[in-house]
Amino acid sequence: MTATTVADERLAASGRLRRLLIRPELGAVVGAVLVFAFFASQSATFRSADGVANWLDPASTLGIMAVAVALLMIGGEFDLSAGVLTGTVGLVLVTLATEFGWNVWAAMLAALVVALLVGLGNGLLVVRTRLPSFIVTLGTFLMLQGVNLGVTKALTGTVQVGGLREAAGFETARALLAGTITIGGTQFRVAILWWIGVTALATWVLMRTTVGNWIFAVGGNAQAARAVGVPADRTKVGLFMTTALAAWLVGSILALRLTSVQASAGIGQEFIYIIAAVIGGCLLTGGYGSAVGAAIGALIFGMADKGIVFLGWDADWFMFFLGVMLLLATLANRLVRKYAEEVRR
Repeated sequence: MTATTVADERLAASGRLRRLLIRPELGAVVGAVLVFAFFASQSATFRSADGVANWLDPASTLGIMAVAVALLMIGGEFDLSAGVLTGTVGLVLVTLATEFGWNVWAAMLAALVVALLVGLGNGLLVVRTRLPSFIVTLGTFLMLQGVNLGVTKALTGTVQVGGLREAAGFETARALLAGTITIGGTQFRVAILWWIGVTALATWVLMRTTVGNWIFAVGGNAQAARAVGVPADRTKVGLFMTTALAAWLVGSILALRLTSVQASAGIGQEFIYIIAAVIGGCLLTGGYGSAVGAAIGALIFGMADKGIVFLGWDADWFMFFLGVMLLLATLANRLVRKYAEEVRR
């Protein structure tokens, strides 16, 4: 082995280590390992197959939304209407299927159109008015909240609409989106597969496509991106519609699973999505993050959500845990980003 070969190998090893250290999801991976180790050491139920199925369940629906929200945050924007939109989707689906006799598949298609129109409206308002997406989507959040409550009460006289199980097409739709699969004698939600698929697709788009380059570019510096020919406005509108598409998927999954929807469904969840994305490595300033990191952030949420229950702790500690994780993740992301910038120089 020559001296040149040794030097090359050392450089290669250093390069791999540096690439690992600047990955946005590094902090989330370390956090997930620590959270799993803690709860698994305290509870045999947590680490059992049934326990894994339990904490993967909430992580899956949160993960689908967290990945979409992460893409939007990397693109430099926020969507505070994402949570309530999942409730709107569910209400449209169940109302059309139960109050108007629609087939569930047709109702899902109508709900998809509604979701995409909301996403399109958010995107166009942001790029045309140049108002902060925080303000635009907060307005959308309030409007959807009012519409959900007002229309539901007008049609049903209550704040809930149900009875989806009797609608035509329910069983096939439920099997595809909200059913279960059996692995090793343990039942897992199909939503976990959707979560994995959405994460894989988003990662491929970010890392392997021109659109992914556009997303990072507009999030890092939209004006500079426009100057080099990046369709910044079209990219941002597409990201808002992607978030709406994810809200449709999650809203449909939850509606088919529960067979009824409350008018207040989804309210407050938008902050959980953002927290999961930040824990996963996304910066609030945009231009940095990963879909895998957001998915791992959702996994941490799922483990903590069920782990606290398995240990018999007061559920109030869960919000404390989320706050701690958010602060630690933000500090870790800042350090990783700073190191990444130094390496690139």
